[in-house]
Order: sequence, then C-alpha cells, then structure tokens
Amino acid sequence: MTLNVKGIHIPDSRMAQQATELVRDTESELLFNHSSRVYYWGALAGQQRGVVVDHELLYIGCMFHDMGLTHDHCSCDKRFEVDGANAARDFLRQHQISQADIDKVWTAIALHTTPGIPEFMDPVIALVTAGVEMDVLGINYAGYSDEEREAVVAAHPRTPQFKEDIIEAFYQGVKDKPQTTFGNVKADVIADKQPGFDKGNFCSIIRASRWPS
Repeated sequence: MTLNVKGIHIPDSRMAQQATELVRDTESELLFNHSSRVYYWGALAGQQRGVVVDHELLYIGCMFHDMGLTHDHCSCDKRFEVDGANAARDFLRQHQISQADIDKVWTAIALHTTPGIPEFMDPVIALVTAGVEMDVLGINYAGYSDEEREAVVAAHPRTPQFKEDIIEAFYQGVKDKPQTTFGNVKADVIADKQPGFDKGNFCSIIRASRWPS
C-alpha cells in the first residue's frame, strides 16, 4: 500500500505505476527515494497554497526530474534538466497525453533548478520546484508538521549522509559535461568537488564578445 499523508498518495493509475517501475529500475535508490519524497512535499505544498493540481502530472514531473543524472538518459551536450525533461516527454507520449500537458511537465523539470520563476507558473511547474527545494534545501521545512515529515521519510528514507550523498549524485551526473552548468546551480557542485574549476563569468563573456562596444 502506498503512503497516504493528509489525503496525498501516489496516483493509482497504470501510467503512474509504470513511471514508478521505470524510475526505480533506472535511478539509484538514493535518487528514487528523493524523487518520491519530492512528490509528497510538492503535493503537500499545493495543499498549503490552496491550489488545484493534476497529481498524475505532478507525480511524473517529480519522478523524472533527476532522470537526466542517470547513464541511460544523460546526453553529452545538454543540461541534465533538459535530459530529464526529454525522458518525461518521451514517456508521456507513449501514454497519449496531450501536448499541452507534456509541455507542463517538460517545463517543470527543465526549470526545477531555476529559483524565482516556477512559483509564478502552472501548479505542476511550481510544485515540482517546491518539492525539490524542500527535500534538498529545506525551504519551507517548518511549513510541514513533524508527523508529515516523519511519515514521508519513513516510507522513502533519506540516507544517513543524504546532504553529501545528493551533492555527490549531482556531481557524478554533470562532471563529464561541465559546459552545461554555466549560469546553473550545478556549477557550484562541480566547483565544490573541483576547487580549480572555472565556472565562467557572464560579464567576461559580454566583454569578450565580437561586438566592438
């Protein structure tokens, strides 16, 4: 039986079941449990905000948001967020989901590491980011009760060293394509693991452009 927290549970649909199986078979246990928690935090954040959201689409967005960190879905030249968004898009197409809904999920995954924008968009987009921010950064931690946090973590455990483990997972997923992290929080991950890493500088790029002034 799936966890039920304040009426929030994993959608009972064939598509959701297949998504669960695919992500569990593709991601590490660390990332699978993280993605599962992200769904609960995101859905509970929707309750807190009083917004109506399609929980099935939200679940797909949350479960696929880190698929771009995996070997199976990692490209050599795209941001990992785009790789994950593309994986979700291909999955949703197999289930005859409308293009408008596919676009919502794609955008939710593509923007989940871009703070300050998703919160003003469709609830699917906003709540994927809210769930990620809660699980990784602890944003709005106090907005969840002890009982809610304990129930979700009991069902989908955090490792004893989750903070360092998730940073390492991020690093392993992007270290071979550092050029994709420019202007992205993942540049901080590479810099943390490789102290000599040059993250690039937006102002330097402007000044070095071919424009004469």
